[in-house]
Amino acid sequence: MKNQDVVIRPFEASDTHKLSRIWLEASLVVHPFIGESRLMDQRALIEERYLPGAETWVATLSDQPAGFISLLETFIGGLFVSPERQGMGIGRHLVAHALSLKGELSLEVYTRNLQAMDFYSALGFQELSRRPTDDEGYPFENARLRLIG
Repeated sequence: MKNQDVVIRPFEASDTHKLSRIWLEASLVVHPFIGESRLMDQRALIEERYLPGAETWVATLSDQPAGFISLLETFIGGLFVSPERQGMGIGRHLVAHALSLKGELSLEVYTRNLQAMDFYSALGFQELSRRPTDDEGYPFENARLRLIG
């Protein structure tokens, strides 16, 4: 696959279920420490609050969603690529698109998600800080990263 095969378009309400499935499938792979039950509970929030409440861009292959990035101003609230589509440049393409729109990006990532830590480091994100718990107070360390275009 080449990057030109990826089409990035704005989120549409009809994407909600497909994107929440991508979020869940990817989260089960990279966030197993959170637990399947908690992830299943969070899926409703993804569908009802996070996707429609953010500036979300959808990466498609042959008109089918393969991944997405959700932005809150310059903060990446979520970047997820379908597990069977990872390693094809989709995540890089989504970050490049967001960076071209915003000029700089920041995010928080679980430090135990080594795949994501390596991905963001390879893209040039710099670590700014760490905190010992996640947004819900669970003992999962998060790193705050930033990239300036």
